[in-house]
Amino acid sequence: MRLKIAAGIAVWIFLVTVSYADTPAINNKGDARSVLSGIEKRYSAIGFSARFQQFSTLKAMEIVDTASGSIVVKRPGMMKWAYESPEKQVIVSDGHRLWVYRPEDNQVMVGSAPSFFGNGKGAGFLSDLTDLEKRFEISRQPDTPAGDYSLALKPREKTQDISQIRLVVSKETFDITRIITVNGYGDETRIQLSDIRFPEKIDDSTFVFTIPAGADVIKIDE
Repeated sequence: MRLKIAAGIAVWIFLVTVSYADTPAINNKGDARSVLSGIEKRYSAIGFSARFQQFSTLKAMEIVDTASGSIVVKRPGMMKWAYESPEKQVIVSDGHRLWVYRPEDNQVMVGSAPSFFGNGKGAGFLSDLTDLEKRFEISRQPDTPAGDYSLALKPREKTQDISQIRLVVSKETFDITRIITVNGYGDETRIQLSDIRFPEKIDDSTFVFTIPAGADVIKIDE
């Protein structure tokens, strides 16, 4: 499995909107709970779509891999990542099942979404933000140089897959614009989100993958 696949499966999403125009104000001295309230309100709708750029770093080998594409998320638990470069790849989950399709190899990996995206792996926390405080210890960090909010999320359940998640949140809209995950080995995956939209309807069929005829199928959770 190539680095960008492993890293992509190690960072997935949690956002959606109640009111597109109505975003809460927050005092500059506000704590983590105040920022979380803004995020929860912003992402309380059906789901969202966005463009992404991904930068994955293997610390021990000093390797940096990059990728880009689009993402669609519908709560709870449904996600679709469509990688466009450097090669095409699709990662789809209906909240229960997981498909990873590499058309170049005509290969589909299938497995359990909870096994792959539990505890925030693959940015799985993005598909449902309602219980973040149950799963993570959350602290407010100094604002970014651009003036946006910054949060650190530390999993309450210790694993080697995720040691910390850092979020950058727009101070104006409460959109999550950057997600950085770090594992127990110091490897880092950074996902930059742009063109974030909150459609009124997202069909469930978006998150169901039909395996192409003749594709090589690999079980990844057995």
